[in-house]
Parts: sequence; C-alpha cells; structure tokens
Amino acid sequence: MERKSSFTKKELIDSSLGKLFGEDKGRLPMPPMLMIDRILHISDKGGKYGKGEIKAELDIKKSLWFFDCHFKGDPVMPGCLGLDGFWQLIGFFLTWLGGDGRGRALGVKDLKFKGQVRPYHEKIIYKIDIKKFITRPTYMAWCDAVLEVKDKAIYFAKDLQVGLFEGLTWDHGKDPALDPF
Repeated sequence: MERKSSFTKKELIDSSLGKLFGEDKGRLPMPPMLMIDRILHISDKGGKYGKGEIKAELDIKKSLWFFDCHFKGDPVMPGCLGLDGFWQLIGFFLTWLGGDGRGRALGVKDLKFKGQVRPYHEKIIYKIDIKKFITRPTYMAWCDAVLEVKDKAIYFAKDLQVGLFEGLTWDHGKDPALDPF
C-alpha cells in the first residue's frame, strides 16, 4: 500500500486529535504549539542520505501568539519553536512509517541560528533529511535539517533525534520513573 506523501493543515490537526493514524499513535501537538501548516512532501526514500526526506511549511502571521511576548517591541519567533517544528515533523515521519507509541524529542547534537523569523516574513520552510531510522526495539530517527525564510537557510540542525515510545505513564498520574526512557 502506498502511503500519502503530503498533508494539509486539517490532516495535521486530525493527527493532533488522534484521528489520522489512531488514538495511541504519535500525535502532533494542537495549535498554537503545532509549528506546521502543511507537509508538502514526505518520503522514506531520497534526501541527502537516501533514507527519506520531509519538506513542510509554516505560514507566518503577525497574529502568531509568540510575537506579542517575544520580545515586546522587537518581535521574533523563538528559535526553540523552529527546533520543535523539526522534532514534530520527525515524530510524524516515524508514525507515518507505521510506528506505534508517542513521539518524544531526544536531542540534537549541533544547532546554529544564522538569522531570525520576523512577523513580516511570509512563511518558513522546513527541510529535513533522514540520516538513519530504526524500527526495533522502538521506532527512532536521526536527521539533519534546515529552516529557510525567503529562500535563505537560517537554522541548521545536525543529528536531531526522535523516538516513539509505548507505555509512557506520566499522563496517567503514575510514577514518571516508570517511563521507558
């Protein structure tokens, strides 16, 4: 069966609600933490390493929640939100591949910011190259990524890591020491 290779904002919100892949599968965060408006292309082939690639966008509007508070009179999108967008997309990739469990960001080896996202920008583009992914003992991926604004790469991330985990307990009020990672 061929998997879908692009997703609309409505489908991404369906993922947040557990309607796209299933209730207990990796879900994207709900707006306003959802840092993606559409996935233009997702594949487990191609990309810089031949293991897969993702291209996605976020529309930039002056009304986005973070511009009012970061910083007053000097609005800029927090760099950590662009980083979170990378992690969200990699978790989505693992679920799209068929993985079970909930997505969790596990780290990034190297991160550089060489520019900023301002309210007058039209959109940002995420480009992610899958370096490696495994399906046992859990679904996990390592990726490199860039974030572009106005055709210029401004965020550079190397060795982003995300995993899908079953049996996470904190959300049920249990002992977080029981979590599998």
